[in-house]
Amino acid sequence: MLNQLTISELTAQLARREVSAREATQACLDQIARVDGKIHAFISHDPADALAQAEAADQAIAGGAIKPLLGVPIAIKDVLAVKNQPLNCASKILGNYISPYDATVIEKLKAAGAVVFGRLNMDEFAMGSSTENSAFGLTRNPWDTSRVPGGSSGGSAAAVAADECIASLGSDTGGSIRQPAAFCGCVGLKPTYGRISRYGLVAFASSLDQIGPFTKDVRDAATLLGVMSGADPRDSTSVPQPVPDYAAALTGNIRGMKLGLPKEYLIGGLDPEVKAAVDAAVEKFTELGAEVVEISLPHTDYAVATYYIIATAEASANLARFDGIRYGARVEGADPIELYSKTRGAGFGPEVKRRIILGTYVLSSGYHDAYYLHAQKVRTLIRNDFLKAFEQVDAIVTPTTPTAAFKAGEKSGDPLQMYLSDIFTISCNLAGICGLSVPCGFTKNPKLPIGLQLLGQPFGEESLLKLAHAYEQATAWHREKAGG
Repeated sequence: MLNQLTISELTAQLARREVSAREATQACLDQIARVDGKIHAFISHDPADALAQAEAADQAIAGGAIKPLLGVPIAIKDVLAVKNQPLNCASKILGNYISPYDATVIEKLKAAGAVVFGRLNMDEFAMGSSTENSAFGLTRNPWDTSRVPGGSSGGSAAAVAADECIASLGSDTGGSIRQPAAFCGCVGLKPTYGRISRYGLVAFASSLDQIGPFTKDVRDAATLLGVMSGADPRDSTSVPQPVPDYAAALTGNIRGMKLGLPKEYLIGGLDPEVKAAVDAAVEKFTELGAEVVEISLPHTDYAVATYYIIATAEASANLARFDGIRYGARVEGADPIELYSKTRGAGFGPEVKRRIILGTYVLSSGYHDAYYLHAQKVRTLIRNDFLKAFEQVDAIVTPTTPTAAFKAGEKSGDPLQMYLSDIFTISCNLAGICGLSVPCGFTKNPKLPIGLQLLGQPFGEESLLKLAHAYEQATAWHREKAGG
């Protein structure tokens, strides 16, 4: 089935004219019609537009064009601007807003020939770990529909795992690509802060957000990263760093590479099946010739508190623009204050309100120094822990999540328990480094995917991809299909 192919498999078949981009896109649309009623990965999609893009790709192929994503259907998290498509961030407050422009990553995907289609479900404004905080209803895990797909990019992970698209884009503020990738059994890559332009990404926390791919294997993640990377004059936080040929790094040879195992990550709340799968993966790296050493990241215990101060502070500032006056939904009031409060009261969901209130509090007079300034200082300590560790090792290996996917509703009544599901992923964003989740096994009953996280130094994506690819080639976890 064409919708089950990887990017590299599909582009090879398209180049040989064995299949058409229209057939591949239709296969994805047929799969959405078949399974998305149960999974609800998509908020919306436009089949006619997708097929028109595919036909244009077929004409380009017939004319001899060669592009890395020519004719490949890629679906988009509902937090990225795609011209003339809805942009809701899974929130009521944006109403019927249609994006007037393309995000830089969308421009790059289109330039590379991709068929860009669909709006994928997510936690509202990317705030959540389960995709239960969407105004459009919750997304379900394709491996077990009673469970969550992770968040906030749950729709992006579920769509790839259910073969409703060949690959997808998400965003990662504290684990929002890697955690859903682990829960849904696909590859999720959070690039270094500044590697990919954030222009056209609706901001949650501007110093933490990064756009990245969800793919069916590591080679596809390398392909998408190569297409999307590079400096952008429209995003002052993007870094003018050369973009390597990531696919060339996938040699399979990791002999002599050093992996760090942080003692602080082997915590009491770690599920025994997750621990066993990660231990087996570490053993596999040793068999492949890598050296594994114990390292220390001493400020790990402060990461969750630090993250939820900085992220909510930035969110409260970023979401101030949603006021019912400039764009989006509007609930009238007697004066501007009443208009603001009624619009936001009706437009924002409970988790977004909680984070705006928290963020406003930590930035308020009398608390700014005690909370926000303090958190920024601890953030520097956390980053320094990683930089020191990377003087000894090429990458760090950890579980992606403490458990496999939990049941829908299981943690929604306890925000703190929900926040702790990101315990292994948030330090990466605080430090601005790169991280990747790759499938490393399954729980037994029920059968649910387990993710292995690799963390790399700033702009060290080549090493991460090389390690993940070597591991993937030596195992078969990524070949297993949800429902198979």
